[in-house]
Amino acid sequence: MRLILASQSLARRALLEGAGVEFEAMSASVDEATIKESAKAEGVSAADTAILLADAKAARIARRHPDATVIGADQLLVCEGEWFDKPVDLTAARAHLHRLRNRAHELMTAVVVWRGGQRSWHHMATPRLVMRDFSEAFLDEYLAREGAHVTSSVGAYRLEGMGVQLMRDIRGEHSAILGLPLLPLLAYLRDTGVLHG
Repeated sequence: MRLILASQSLARRALLEGAGVEFEAMSASVDEATIKESAKAEGVSAADTAILLADAKAARIARRHPDATVIGADQLLVCEGEWFDKPVDLTAARAHLHRLRNRAHELMTAVVVWRGGQRSWHHMATPRLVMRDFSEAFLDEYLAREGAHVTSSVGAYRLEGMGVQLMRDIRGEHSAILGLPLLPLLAYLRDTGVLHG
């Protein structure tokens, strides 16, 4: 069965590729800012908003490819009630990291699957991470070494890179932190015959 990942995220693609899953990746352009603003105005939780975003991405691709199983995923970072978006540049990334320093945050990581023209499954993971009280010198070095990579993540870090040195404590499935709760997704794909085994 044809499997499509409704994302161009390199981390999500690497997770599926590393698990030996055959799939296509397609970009799903949705107006994330409008979805988030509407959800906030209506009092929708961050977790439910992440599901809305993942669903919108999967639905967009599924409507164009109704024969396929389509995976959509999204992630929101929440720290002390504040929602974070991906930083637009290194200056914004520095501001993100100052706000997250020495604090706990959660990653609302949603995955949604569409089959046969409708949503057939979804899952929410909420990894919890605590940043250490890193020095300004370390932050300077970190941003210089990571460069534009920091703008690809809501937290301005990649755990598969130097970003792991920002952390004091990490709880939750590693793949969920990277943006795709892989174990529950693989179980669903096996249970529905998309994957063998």
